Amino acid sequence: MVERKEHRRRLLLALFFFFLGFRRIKCRSDTSSEDADAMFALARALSGLPSSWKPGSDPCSWDGVSCSAGRVTGINLASRGVSGSLPPSIGSLSALTTLNLPRNRLSGPLPLLPNLSSLQSVSFEDNAFESLPDSFFAGLIDLQSITLDNLPLAPWSLPRDLASSAGLVELSAANCSLSGSIPDFLGSLPSLRVLRLAYNHLSGTLPPSLAGSGLQQLLLNSQQSSSLLSGRIDVIGAMPQLIVFWIQSNAFTGPIPDVSNLTALESFNARDNALTGVVPASFAATLTLKNVSLSKNMLQGAFPQFASKSVSVDIDKGNQFCSPAPGPCDPRVTMLLDIAAGFGYPLLLAKSWKGNQPCGANWLGVTCDAQGNVIVLNFANQHLGGEISPAFSNLTSLRQLFLSSNDLVGSIPASLTQLPQLQLLDVTNNSLSGKVPTFRTSVTLKLEDNPKLGDDSGSLFSSTSSPAALIVGLIVAFVVLLACAAALLFHCRKKNQSKKFERIASDSTSFKIGLDGLSKGSGGISSGSITSSDQYSTEAQSMHISIQSLRRATDNFSDANILGRGGFGLVYKGDHNGTTIAVKRNGYDSTGNKGHEEFKAEIEVLRKVKHKNLVALVGFCDDDREKLLVYEYMAGGTLTEHLFQWQSSGEPPLNWNQRLVIALDVARAIEYLHSLAQESYIHRDLKPSNILLDKDLRAKVSDFGLAKLAADDQKSMQTRLAGTFGYLAPEYATTGRVSTKVDVYAFGVILMELITGRKVLDESQPPEDIHLVALFRRRFSHEKDKILTEMMDPTLELNEEAKKNWAEVADLAWHSTAREPHQRPDMSHAVNRLAPLVNHWQPTNYVDEDDDDEPSMNLTKRMEQWQYNDTTSTSTFDSSLK
Repeated sequence: MVERKEHRRRLLLALFFFFLGFRRIKCRSDTSSEDADAMFALARALSGLPSSWKPGSDPCSWDGVSCSAGRVTGINLASRGVSGSLPPSIGSLSALTTLNLPRNRLSGPLPLLPNLSSLQSVSFEDNAFESLPDSFFAGLIDLQSITLDNLPLAPWSLPRDLASSAGLVELSAANCSLSGSIPDFLGSLPSLRVLRLAYNHLSGTLPPSLAGSGLQQLLLNSQQSSSLLSGRIDVIGAMPQLIVFWIQSNAFTGPIPDVSNLTALESFNARDNALTGVVPASFAATLTLKNVSLSKNMLQGAFPQFASKSVSVDIDKGNQFCSPAPGPCDPRVTMLLDIAAGFGYPLLLAKSWKGNQPCGANWLGVTCDAQGNVIVLNFANQHLGGEISPAFSNLTSLRQLFLSSNDLVGSIPASLTQLPQLQLLDVTNNSLSGKVPTFRTSVTLKLEDNPKLGDDSGSLFSSTSSPAALIVGLIVAFVVLLACAAALLFHCRKKNQSKKFERIASDSTSFKIGLDGLSKGSGGISSGSITSSDQYSTEAQSMHISIQSLRRATDNFSDANILGRGGFGLVYKGDHNGTTIAVKRNGYDSTGNKGHEEFKAEIEVLRKVKHKNLVALVGFCDDDREKLLVYEYMAGGTLTEHLFQWQSSGEPPLNWNQRLVIALDVARAIEYLHSLAQESYIHRDLKPSNILLDKDLRAKVSDFGLAKLAADDQKSMQTRLAGTFGYLAPEYATTGRVSTKVDVYAFGVILMELITGRKVLDESQPPEDIHLVALFRRRFSHEKDKILTEMMDPTLELNEEAKKNWAEVADLAWHSTAREPHQRPDMSHAVNRLAPLVNHWQPTNYVDEDDDDEPSMNLTKRMEQWQYNDTTSTSTFDSSLK
């Protein structure tokens, strides 16, 4: 009996262990072994877990765990009182899509998650995590939502790895020790709708890349750093889907932009900043507004009255409105604010201009007579930027206007000449340019230290000119008039001569000018018409080169002849009848239309503009889908290669004098396009890769596919956004409006690259230093005494004189990249500032062929000789056409 009971006990025990083993095997079969091991490690590392989290049980049966096909896809332990640290093994749950652990007591460092490429939603807020690794976002390519709010992390910055999460919809990282600047790549994330970065240590400005983004919520309020977020908020005017915008308790400046495109805007909180200017009518008229907070700024003008009946408004504290309730301002206040708009509504004036009475109220710079008329405006030496507003002419009682020693650009408005009582205008020591209007002789003009002012205006006859200057001016004018008359006579005679050699057009035979002179037939010059349905001008058709000729010249577009690659396609080196050429082969799609407009545009521009610092177009080919442009060959390559790739090419870095010469060459090229060519053009894609160098490292600007004709009757035009990020002017990137000042901005960026040796976007730098322009301008404004040592290209070896020149170019770069276009100089000013820095020309032993002329030959005889020589060469040229 005893033996039978013992046998039964052993049998039951065996069955128990068999069953237990079966359960374990079944558990492991329900959850993959790798996931099960990771979940068991997670369970051992944490405390306060639900009771179902038992070692040996199936993790897919645990409370808060979701699985699919034996893989753990979700962990949701929100508000469970869980404590401990996340083990590294959690990073092996490669099928995980949701990791939801908010409002617990988790601590330690956040783990790396490089293998969780399927992870879509992460929530860690309201825990005690201590640090976030630099590569935390690496590999999270499917991430859609991440919340890191209220975490006591060590200081960190948003890493570039996050840019790979193209599907990111929501990024919430409030109160988590985030530092640095707001990275540009955030504006390029196509799906991003919510960006919450409040209560951190961010500084810097709003990135221009936010323009055109789909952001609906942008919360940047209450930064804790000493410098805070700052700059203007113009970019929000180009964020049409914006609903919530919170920037309270920062240091933003400038006016509220036009928000007429923001049709869904509901909440706008900019309390406790330094915003200035008049509240725009489009803002007050927004019917979707539900909450507006603008108190504790420096807003000016009339107290706004909002159209929305349900809006909650906080606006009546700490601003500079002319009255505490809606209603018009005194006309003098309105006129003075119109003047301030030209300066960008500077904070200096906003602090002083309070109330509705500009006279007798200590308004900075404003003096009135006993009758309350504004008679003197003195804004001298106030560091004002921008332009002189035509609104000055509305103050008809104005007698004296002092604007000396500022940073004003642009021209003197002609409307100022209509001020009936004006006695004195002082604009000395600025950066003004253009024609000086004709004032009454009773007006004293002080115009000194504006190097470009009056160059195109005949300003030798201004009221400030001395009698000697008037005499010199008359002599110069007479000589110019004589030269013009002679040139006109020469042109007429040359035109009559050329009629003798006019060709009769023929449908069957035509002759084209080739690279090697003149030839006919298929020997390199097309004898047929252009195949495209778009008809070019006769002059453009005369430059057409056959595809067969270009195939021979480039060895059938051999890879060995490739000079460079770009978005347009490839550039090939070629040999056409002994002449070295560069052939740009535009890319095309299945329809053959890609880049066709740029192709035509470049031909039309380059056949009209001729300058020694512009790459010459010597021909083109439009053959079915093949669209090729033929240029003069530039043996020195691109500025990009010499500036950033010199180590890999084995070439020495550019020395300081070479960089100055290149900068001046580029400035002269763009100056010509803007103001000296027969028609004014805007390049729109100025960058180092479009600056080509010859064998002597002299620069020529190339690539005019995006060039746009500049209208004479308006300062800027609305146009399709084009160009290269990093070189785009802020106003162009945000509004699409283009003027010549977008080229000035790009030129300023190139100057920064020349003097620092750094690319405009360098992702090897810390996040706050990636964008060269932002870094340079920040240091130039606040650490000017250190910028020479900290930002100068280390390959440069400069003496004291060269260091002064470096600082001069740095100053020009800083002004050229000003946020507001009216604060940037024109290219003529840039040429004038760079020219004295370049080594002066020195005579050589070269003997000019004109030295054989008789020394006693007067100007008239010399002109006749030159005309004869030119006519002779023209006759020879045209005779070869027969």
